[in-house]
Amino acid sequence: MDFDDAYANAAYIPGAAAYPERWRQNAAEFRDGLLSAGQAELDITYGQSTRSRLDLFLPDKAPRGLLIFVHGGYWLKFDKSYWSHLAAGPLHHGWAVAMPSYDLCPEVTIAQITRQIVQAVICAAGRVDGGLVLSGHSAGGHLVARMLAPGMLPNAVMQRVQRVVPISPVADLRPLLQTAMNAQFGMDAAQAAAESPVLQQAPKLPVTVWVGAEERPVFLDQARWLVEAWQADPERPDLEQTDVGHVVSPGQHHFNVIEDMAHAQSALTTALFA
Repeated sequence: MDFDDAYANAAYIPGAAAYPERWRQNAAEFRDGLLSAGQAELDITYGQSTRSRLDLFLPDKAPRGLLIFVHGGYWLKFDKSYWSHLAAGPLHHGWAVAMPSYDLCPEVTIAQITRQIVQAVICAAGRVDGGLVLSGHSAGGHLVARMLAPGMLPNAVMQRVQRVVPISPVADLRPLLQTAMNAQFGMDAAQAAAESPVLQQAPKLPVTVWVGAEERPVFLDQARWLVEAWQADPERPDLEQTDVGHVVSPGQHHFNVIEDMAHAQSALTTALFA
C-alpha cells in the first residue's frame, strides 16, 4: 500500500481547494453575529502558548451543557477560526460550544497536543455548568478519543462527560509511521502506539463513531477499528461495557462530513445529544 496516497484526502475530493476559504468565511460571519448578540467569548487563554486559546459560544438562555469540538488537519493545519459556524446546531439545542486551537507539529509532538487538549477541556468545563459532550474531526477525533484514556481528565471533569463523538477519527496512529507526514510528527513505534485510542482501555460511557461513506478506505477502516476496539463483548455480559455506535453517513466525504453540525435537525447534531 502507498500510505501517503491512502491518507491523502484532498486529492480525492472534487473542489477540495475551495473548502478552507469557505469554512473561514462562514465561521467569521457566524462569529460576528454572535459577538453582536453578546453570545461569544473569543480567545480565552487555557495554556502558555500563543495558540492555547479557545472560543466559547453561548445559547440565548442558560446552557444545558457544553459541547467541546476539536478541529482536525492532521495535527499540522488550521485553528479554531475555521469552524465557528459548526456551533449553530448545538446552540439551537441550548448547548454552549467551546472550540480550542492548539499548537501544531512539528513545533510540538502529538502527545503534547493531547495534553494541551486536556487543559482546554478543563478550562472550558470550568466556564459552563452541566454535562459535557466531546467531539472532534479527523485529528480532532483522535484527540477527543484520547481524552477517554484512564486518568487523562480529572475525575471531576470526566464524571461530567455524557457522550463522545469522534468524527472520521485517526484511531490507530501506527500506519502513519509509513507516511511522509511522520517527518513532521517525529513518532517512533512506541510513541504511535501510546497515542492510539484503539490500544487504550475502552471507556465506560456512550461513544458514537461517525464517518462519511465516501471517505478514503483507510478512514472507514480507522472508524471501524475504533468501534471494534471499544464495543461490548457479547460473550462477557458480566462486564461493564461501552455503548459504541457506528454511523457511516451516506454520500459524505472527509471534508463535508462535519458540515451537518451547523444544522439543528441533522442526524449528526442529533447524535451529539442522543
